[in-house]
Amino acid sequence: MKKLTLLGDITPAQFLSEYWHKKPLLIRQAVPGFQPLLPVEALAELATKDYVESRLVTLTGGQWDLQHGPLTGLPPRSQKEWTMLVQGVNLHDARADALLRQFRFIPDARLDDLMVSFATDGGGVGPHFDSYDVFLLQAQGQRRWRIGPQKNLDLVEGLPLKILSKFKPTEEFVLEPGDMLYLPPHYAHDGIAIGDCQTYSIGFRAPAYQELGEAFLQFMCDSIDLPGIYGDPELEPTTKPAEIPKHMLATVAEELNKVRFTEDDVTIFLGEYLSEPKHNVFFKGPEKPLTTERFAQTAAKKGVQLSLKSQMFYRGKNVFINGESFAIGKADKVTLETLANSRALDGAAVAAASEDVLEALYAWYHDGWLELAQ
Repeated sequence: MKKLTLLGDITPAQFLSEYWHKKPLLIRQAVPGFQPLLPVEALAELATKDYVESRLVTLTGGQWDLQHGPLTGLPPRSQKEWTMLVQGVNLHDARADALLRQFRFIPDARLDDLMVSFATDGGGVGPHFDSYDVFLLQAQGQRRWRIGPQKNLDLVEGLPLKILSKFKPTEEFVLEPGDMLYLPPHYAHDGIAIGDCQTYSIGFRAPAYQELGEAFLQFMCDSIDLPGIYGDPELEPTTKPAEIPKHMLATVAEELNKVRFTEDDVTIFLGEYLSEPKHNVFFKGPEKPLTTERFAQTAAKKGVQLSLKSQMFYRGKNVFINGESFAIGKADKVTLETLANSRALDGAAVAAASEDVLEALYAWYHDGWLELAQ
């Protein structure tokens, strides 16, 4: 893959300061001469899998229709105004993953996935907005984008798609292959294919605080320690037996107020939460795994690399991979942080790794989280 210019003539620092979360940016030839990484037939094949999230959107006679995958068939290419969307293509194709990783000037904790949409002439998903930042990279044909910063985000009722009822675009662009458009969250946009068209969408995670709060409380269930049971040795007779006693409320409130969480609790929760594989992500280990000794020897020669599907983060003394966490000592910190940042370790780094790290690498290899480098 060619070296990417991505942001044109501005630096990542300028982009984050002036555009991220703030305003759109059109970058002509962000990826000069860019061509689709997968043919339409390969995308269609992915869309038939039950472990791949896909959708088919059609517009017929002004009527919208949405079909969720697995998609067993597609309309003929000669039919206008239909769109196939395939999520998480980076999980199944190394070239798509390499493209997604070009955006790692933004932390992995925010990076979500690469979605590919194929549309026939006139195809689109209607004027809408996303709740997250997105880069829209044109891969095939042309797409006309109309965008606007409108505040009225009311939707048309009764449709299977979230389509804005009062879309008022203020700008319009036609993107050619290699052109890219960045849009901040809640920025209204509508993309219409001009002829057969492929667009690659690089999306970012923006979990709702409510979702995080509910998940965190569930996480904390395992660490709450409130010994003892309720008692009221000073209880007096009541004439209102259905009323909850005031002293009972006070006692229970006092006990519940003993529940505390630390920054370390939040760190471990967030690392496990963000690295947890999505519901449709499955790992498959090698059919004939090497023995521990043979793995160590081969890895020390070839090196290792994370699976396309693996998510690995770290913070302080904690390392997180695919929803699991563990604390590391100083001796292993550099090795595992290198693996997380580079998503690979060369043979020399593996050869110098401690027994604890080698044991972890072998377990991850066995589970399909990590592979021997080719």
